[in-house]
Amino acid sequence: MKGIVDQLEGPFAVIEIDGETQDFDRNIFNEEIEVGDVVEIVEGKGIVLKDETEKRRADVQKLMDELFEF
Repeated sequence: MKGIVDQLEGPFAVIEIDGETQDFDRNIFNEEIEVGDVVEIVEGKGIVLKDETEKRRADVQKLMDELFEF
């Protein structure tokens, strides 16, 4: 299942999946995660999808630039 890291609360990562949030232990990820990362949970292991994360961040930045254009 794919989701987006919504928040980090102590040992937990709150991940939004299909519009709902779920808490996961941060230890399931083999690397540091950040709010906004696109992740996939497979068989109890968390994977950061770096290409999808970068694309999503670029898309969000583009929308913000368009919104705040003068």
